[in-house]
Amino acid sequence: MNRKRVGMLIFIGILAVLCVVTAMTPGTITDPENYTCSSYATIVALLPPVIAIGLALITKEVYTSLLAGIITGGLLYSNFNLELMINTVFFQEDGGMVSKLASSWNVGILVFLVMLGILVSMLNKAGGSAAFGKWASRHIKTRIGAQISIMILGVLIFVDDYFNCLTVGSVMRPVTDRHKVSRAKLSYIIDATAAPVCIIAPISSWAAAVTSSVPEDAKINGFAVFLQTIPYNLYAILTLVMVVLVTLLRVDFGPMKKHEMNAIAGDLFTTPGRPYEGNEEEVVNEKAHVLDLVLPVIVLITSCIIAMIYTGGFFQGTSFVEAFAGSDASVGLVLGGAVTLAFTFVYYMMRDVLSFEEFAKCIPEGFQSMIAPILILTMAWTLSGMTNLLGAKYFVADLVAHSAEAMQGFLPMIIFIVATFLAFATGTSWGTFSILIPIVIGVFPEGQMMVISIAACLAGAVCGDHCSPISDTTIMASAGGHCEHVNHVVTQLPYVMVVAVVCLFGYMLIGIFMAAGLRVFTWLVLPVCIVILVGLLFGIRSKTGGKEAI
Repeated sequence: MNRKRVGMLIFIGILAVLCVVTAMTPGTITDPENYTCSSYATIVALLPPVIAIGLALITKEVYTSLLAGIITGGLLYSNFNLELMINTVFFQEDGGMVSKLASSWNVGILVFLVMLGILVSMLNKAGGSAAFGKWASRHIKTRIGAQISIMILGVLIFVDDYFNCLTVGSVMRPVTDRHKVSRAKLSYIIDATAAPVCIIAPISSWAAAVTSSVPEDAKINGFAVFLQTIPYNLYAILTLVMVVLVTLLRVDFGPMKKHEMNAIAGDLFTTPGRPYEGNEEEVVNEKAHVLDLVLPVIVLITSCIIAMIYTGGFFQGTSFVEAFAGSDASVGLVLGGAVTLAFTFVYYMMRDVLSFEEFAKCIPEGFQSMIAPILILTMAWTLSGMTNLLGAKYFVADLVAHSAEAMQGFLPMIIFIVATFLAFATGTSWGTFSILIPIVIGVFPEGQMMVISIAACLAGAVCGDHCSPISDTTIMASAGGHCEHVNHVVTQLPYVMVVAVVCLFGYMLIGIFMAAGLRVFTWLVLPVCIVILVGLLFGIRSKTGGKEAI
C-alpha cells in the first residue's frame, strides 16, 4: 500500500472519529461569555501556530500550512465538534475569518495594499520604474551600493513598518534587479529595516503602541520609558549592524547563499514559485523621467505622514509627537494612498506618459498583484484569532510571571526568549509587548531594571515577529520584494538566529551586571555584542568560502 492510500485512510479515520464526536456533543455554545475549551491557557493552545509554522518550513507551502493551523485551532476551541469548528473558524466574533475581515483596521491595511499595487502598476506602465532604474544604474555602480541604498531608504521611512516594506520594495526593486540582487536578499533587507527601525524611532506607530501598552495605573510616562529602552534594544540595533556587515563583508550563508549565487548567474528567484512574475514587465517609455517615480513616492510619504498626524488630532491643536502617538496608521495609510493615486493620475495625464485606458487597466492589475499577500494576511489574522481564543497569551504570561521571582538576575534574558517565542507563534509583536509589558512593570515598578526588562521584551517581540511566517510584517516584506513568502522566511531565518544568539548573550550579561550591582557596565554590553557579531560573521565567511558576491 502506497503512502497516498495510507494517508487517505488516516484522514478518513480521523474524519470518522470527529463525526462521532460531533454527533455526541452540541454544535452550538449556549453561554458564549463563559465558554472555555478544555485546552484553554494550556501548552496545547500553542499547537495551531506550531503546526502552521512547522508545515510551512517543511513543505514550503504557506496556504495549506496556515489552513491546517486554523483548522487545528478551530477543532481545539470547539472540543472537536465539526459543526462548531466551522462556525468558529468563519464566524466567531473574536477570532473568526469574517470578523477579522470586518475589522476596520484590517480592511484599511488591505485597501492600502490594493492602492499600492495600483500605484506600482501605474509606475511601471508610465515607464517611471524603468527610468529610475536607468538613473540608479548610472549612480549606483555595485551590488554593495544597491543593498546599502535599500537599507538607507528603509531607515529613512521609519514612520510605519507596513508602509516601509511596500514603499522600499517598489522603489528599489528595479535597482536590485539590474545589479542581480536576489529577491530573497531584497526582502530580507526590507524586513530588517522595517520593524527594527520602527521600534527605535521615537516618531512612529510602534512608539505609540509601546506607550499605550504601559498601564495607566502604573503612573509612568510610557513615552519617556520608550526613549530609555532604545540603547538597550539589542535586537533592533544589532539587526541594522548585521545588514551593514553582511553587505560590506559580502558574506551570505544558509539558503540565502544559494539564492544570491543564482541571482548573480541570472536567476533572481531560485525556486519555481514566482507569484509576481507576471506583473513585472518593465515598460520603456521615451517620455518617462526619473521624476515620474520619485515624485509619486515623495507625495506618498508626505501624504501618509500628514494623514497619520491628521488622525491623531494635529490640526485640532494636538502636538506633533502626541498626534503621531495617537494616530490611526490604518486610516492614515488609506488617506495617504488615495491622495497619492489622485496626484499620480493627474500628473501622468499632464505629462502624457499614461493614457486613461492604461490607467483603467492598472486598477485590476494592481489588485491582482496583491492577491497573494491579501490571502496570506487574511489567513494569518485568522490563525492569530484562533490562538487568542485558546488563551495562548495567558499561558505564556503566567509562565513569565512565575519564573520572574525565582530568576530575577536572568529576567532580561528570560523575557527576551519568551517574547521571541510568543511573537513567533502568534505573528504579532504589538500583541506580545502589550501582554508582557504590564507583567514586567508588575515585577519591576521603577528603576533601570524596569527599563532593561521592557527593552528585552520589545527586542524579543521584534525578533519573533521578524522571522515568523505568519507575521504581517514578514508577509509585507515578501510582497514588497516580490519574493515567494516561504523563500523569504527560510532565507532570512539563519540571519535572525545569529543576531538572536548574540542578543541572548547580551541580555544575560546585562542581568549579571545588574545582579552584581555593576549598573554602569550595562552600557558596555552593546559594543561587546557588536564585536561578537563581527567575529561570528568573519568566522562564517571563512567557513562558507569567503566573498562569493560581486
